[in-house]
Amino acid sequence: MSNQPAASPHVFDATAADFETGVLQKSTQVPVLIDFWAEWCGPCKTLGPILEKVAAEYNGAFVLAKVDVDAEQQLAAAFQIRSIPTVFLLVNGQPVDGFASAVTEGELREFLKRNGIEPAAPALEGFESDDADPAVAASARPVDPHAEVARLRDQAQAEPDNDGHKLDLALALLRTGATDEAGKLLDALPANLATDDRAVAARARLSFAALLADAPAPAELEAAIAVDPANLGARHLLGVHLIVAGDAEAGLEQFIEMLQRDRDFNDGLPRKALIDAFQIVEDPAVVGRYRRKMASLLF
Repeated sequence: MSNQPAASPHVFDATAADFETGVLQKSTQVPVLIDFWAEWCGPCKTLGPILEKVAAEYNGAFVLAKVDVDAEQQLAAAFQIRSIPTVFLLVNGQPVDGFASAVTEGELREFLKRNGIEPAAPALEGFESDDADPAVAASARPVDPHAEVARLRDQAQAEPDNDGHKLDLALALLRTGATDEAGKLLDALPANLATDDRAVAARARLSFAALLADAPAPAELEAAIAVDPANLGARHLLGVHLIVAGDAEAGLEQFIEMLQRDRDFNDGLPRKALIDAFQIVEDPAVVGRYRRKMASLLF
């Protein structure tokens, strides 16, 4: 870690002179990770290359602003930096999360995921959108979930020892509502795949589906909430219905309302419902937004 300009376009040195435009305004467009460091700091030299490596690999899903606390004492004082390395995540000009120690690459990736930040696809050099390859454009079109199940079933049968195909098939089955078969496939996965992020998300989806086995219909739950807005049990089931149906924001709003009304309801169910939903919702921007809402209510 040094004062030399970073090779990645997603990493830059921040100063008090350009902080307003380079960091605060930038954070309204993309999450900004601020790394407070110093040349003499041993843990900083461990963390710095990890931050820069991950920033490059995330292809602009976030940017890394490096602040040398010796050179930028005004910024360090403004953020009340008492030890280094200290890292803050800024979104829309506000710090939403952070940590004050060196972390491993895996811990950093988990931190980013927790805040709804996932790697962005690398740009395809030499291709403009108007000149895109028809085959690439075709691959981006929505896939019929039942056709995808059939394709993956054939693939799994052709290569029965490939457990990755079984996980892919389980995920595809969930999208069609075939929860029983999906559950059996997930239960049979080896340990290395059972903890895969996609498998964890699939189990969360199965858990939500199980809650709806004997649940009232959404219209009945909405009527119950209209009569008694404090009926958190009905809000929970309605939120689950909405999440499973693909209306992520409406479902998350029900869970946020639960948290706002009574965070301790049913042994902390509002918080647990949100965390489970974050495993299921596939839009990182939506997840990040509702994580921040949850944090503002809890902290």
